Amino acid sequence: MSKPAPKRKARNRNRGVLAYQQLHTLVHDGVIAAKTPIAAGQYQPASLDLRLGDTAYRMLSSFLPEQSPVEQKLVVQDLFRSDMVMYELDLRKSAVLEKGHVYLIPLMEELALPRTLAAKTNPKSTTGRLDVFARTITDSYARFDEIRPGYRGRLYLEVVPRSFSIRISAGMCLNQLRVVSGQPTVGDSELRTRHKADPLLYGDHAPLPGKDLTLDDGLFLRINLKADGGVIGFRAKKNSQVLDLSRIGDYDPTDFWEVIPQNRNETLLLEPEDFYILMSKERIRIPPEYAAEMVAYEAACGELRTHYAGFFDPGFGYGDGGLRGTPIVLEVRAHDVPFLIHDGQTFFKVLFERMHARPEKVYGQGIGSSYQFQGLTLSKHFKPYRG
Repeated sequence: MSKPAPKRKARNRNRGVLAYQQLHTLVHDGVIAAKTPIAAGQYQPASLDLRLGDTAYRMLSSFLPEQSPVEQKLVVQDLFRSDMVMYELDLRKSAVLEKGHVYLIPLMEELALPRTLAAKTNPKSTTGRLDVFARTITDSYARFDEIRPGYRGRLYLEVVPRSFSIRISAGMCLNQLRVVSGQPTVGDSELRTRHKADPLLYGDHAPLPGKDLTLDDGLFLRINLKADGGVIGFRAKKNSQVLDLSRIGDYDPTDFWEVIPQNRNETLLLEPEDFYILMSKERIRIPPEYAAEMVAYEAACGELRTHYAGFFDPGFGYGDGGLRGTPIVLEVRAHDVPFLIHDGQTFFKVLFERMHARPEKVYGQGIGSSYQFQGLTLSKHFKPYRG
């Protein structure tokens, strides 16, 4: 039986990630709005899924609109008198986004944040596992995926399929929005105390001993290159067919992925710019009082990206308190040079954030969560790999 969570200090009560029921209130009050009503299925324990609008623009390049509205940048000409927009795609009928190309898609949802609230976005887990680079831009701001306090305006999603060309349509959700009051990050000392009372990490069969926790402005986890079934990961194939995101549980994994078997040295050589699906050695638990986010780059762990989709909702690997954690599936791409990793190597970092309120619904099958009991799992578009 889990011990009660340590009581939060009074100064923490007005800061944190807004919960499921608070997101409903923001929509009711018009802080988050859309011409097409927001559906019940878009609400998650600590985030809101965002929907693609009717049009996708094929862009010459990526950009950030630091000093102008996004739509003004779309008509700026380059040195050859060409617009940033090469052509448009009608997503009402579905369309194919080709891998390696940059697309900009206005989202259905708009924001009218008060100055007390900021927001951030991240790809959904399914988006990240398909190696689809998706990040949000807003008017007159020089950062991706961050939405400044008091922002009023539209949201735009930059989409770059990296490994596979994908078919999408209006209304699909590729990313998610998290609304934040103040600075919600949980410090290392609080994480260590919480782990003693209610474990955050499990090893093979038991909570990870406190002395084995690695904390440094967040919680570090290790890579798993040892598997009972002999498969430690998947690598995206080159020149695969178009992947239709409306087809769930329909694709044979081997049509798109190479299976990576365990080797006797329990190592793996990551080739530059290849895309891998791997798994953490530890199993993580996110209590309902917390949300979490993976750091995409941690320079001390290697010149590589370990995750595209970094948000973890309250209740992930935790449920009603009886679960013993869930492994984290990693979306890995090495840069510049080949990089050799070994089983148990410290590989990535997770930041914990306190919730502004305990969510009325937590991550789990009851709200359609796809990955609560995952092992080494591809996106939901694929049939389970049977070997």
